[in-house]
Amino acid sequence: MYLTGFADEAGKDIDTQIKATLELGWENIELRSIGDKNLASISDVEFEDVYEKLKIAGIKINCFGSNIANWGKSPRSEEDFESSIKELKNAIPRMQRLGTKLVRGMSFKILEDERFDSPELERIIFKKLNVLVKICEDAGIIYGHENCMNYGGQSHIHTLRLLENIKSDNFKLIFDTGNPVFTFRRIGSEPYTLQNAFEFYKNICEHIYYVHIKDGIAIEMKENYERPQTRFTFAGEGSGFVHQIVADLLKNGYDGGFSIEPHVATVFHDHDNQTDKELSALRKYETYIKYGQDFKKLLLGATANGSKTPFLQEKV
Repeated sequence: MYLTGFADEAGKDIDTQIKATLELGWENIELRSIGDKNLASISDVEFEDVYEKLKIAGIKINCFGSNIANWGKSPRSEEDFESSIKELKNAIPRMQRLGTKLVRGMSFKILEDERFDSPELERIIFKKLNVLVKICEDAGIIYGHENCMNYGGQSHIHTLRLLENIKSDNFKLIFDTGNPVFTFRRIGSEPYTLQNAFEFYKNICEHIYYVHIKDGIAIEMKENYERPQTRFTFAGEGSGFVHQIVADLLKNGYDGGFSIEPHVATVFHDHDNQTDKELSALRKYETYIKYGQDFKKLLLGATANGSKTPFLQEKV
């Protein structure tokens, strides 16, 4: 078992991301962005700089948090599909050099003007995902699907349909504890309620390969099933059932990664000048560190109900 996180939430530059990871005592980063780019879009010179800094620090990239087939890409758009293929193919040689075996991907956005899971549209989604997964398979990479604002994230049933239609050992599930908090449970007929994270988890738990730790509270519902306004919280303080899910995972022998994705608002002190950019950057960094430290305590506390004592692979 190991801990990691989207360290761009500590700071945009790779130096800050490495610093935060070392301060937490971890040896992995789930790399989403460096500045305003990602692993697939930085230049060769920028990649070499990142590679050398990671090597010197002894930090690994355990997962590339890509934009592939994400909530901004339409299943009907060939341009969006080709951009996902391009991003994946650009990233793979760099992932291989870094020793990164997992890429976070999704299953395309929900279309507003048609039924998102009609048989015809499902065939398109499954066909395109199978192409992306085959590219990963040929490269020895795992395509990790995250339950988010995408086809598979609309309910546990839709996630299970993906597993039924993408028959590859290189297609795995990434479960995000916080995404159900603001995602509608599209099972049966309207009106839909918001998802229950523990219900979603229990129906797919045997297939979970990797876990994102996020939490929050939906505070304002929107019409037409738009994403509700959400206040993100520290892990265990929201509606994501983080305590229960982590305890159940450990009880059942989960030995994979936990990746923090805080999304919480930066915690300022009462006397802080929030217009001070340097101070704001410091508080952002401190908030990420606090989130990571608090989650370590939650993880250790999850052993209280019979869960196995976790082995935390940390940097020493």
